[in-house]
Amino acid sequence: MSSAPANPPPLLNIANVLTGVRLLLVPVFLVVLFVEDGGDTGWRLAATGVFALAAITDRFDGELARSRGLVTAFGTIADPIADKALTGAALIGLSVLAEIPWWVTIVIMGRELGITVLRFWVLRHGIIPASRGGKAKTLCQAVAIGLYLLPLPELLGVTGPVEVARWTVLGIALALTVLTGLDYVLRAVRLRAAAAAAVPDTR
Repeated sequence: MSSAPANPPPLLNIANVLTGVRLLLVPVFLVVLFVEDGGDTGWRLAATGVFALAAITDRFDGELARSRGLVTAFGTIADPIADKALTGAALIGLSVLAEIPWWVTIVIMGRELGITVLRFWVLRHGIIPASRGGKAKTLCQAVAIGLYLLPLPELLGVTGPVEVARWTVLGIALALTVLTGLDYVLRAVRLRAAAAAAVPDTR
């Protein structure tokens, strides 16, 4: 006698709530970032705090969903959308303020949007788990954005060392963004090929 299937997790759970909070914080972050055209030290610290809070929810929502059996279809779709929305808002905002070059924003967001499309392309064949490189990429992007959000030259009274540190971390984030994107494409192609090879020939 087979056991009854387990009840699916409720849509309204702590993991999905954290994802929703991250989405709601995106417009709040942008409003705070552009106060005084991004030039006020206090408001920049506030914008950094909002970004950090939103990024922290990304650290916990997926972990809670997996550890507590709260994975839902909504969470699977909304979580990466919330990630891209937060990262994209920060990069575009900093580019509008002429603090990060537009080509950097285009490269990173082009990769992120392309991988999102690729996820849907292979979704019915399986899920490609995040690699260590992908997690390192996400961390480096968040740290780089944080360094640009923080008004470090005003707080420390120096500019040169701050710019070197910012560009170093951003360069690492860019390299990881491109390399992990290529790795994801290769893994997606292999997954599709394996799925096609597994289909029996009925001719």
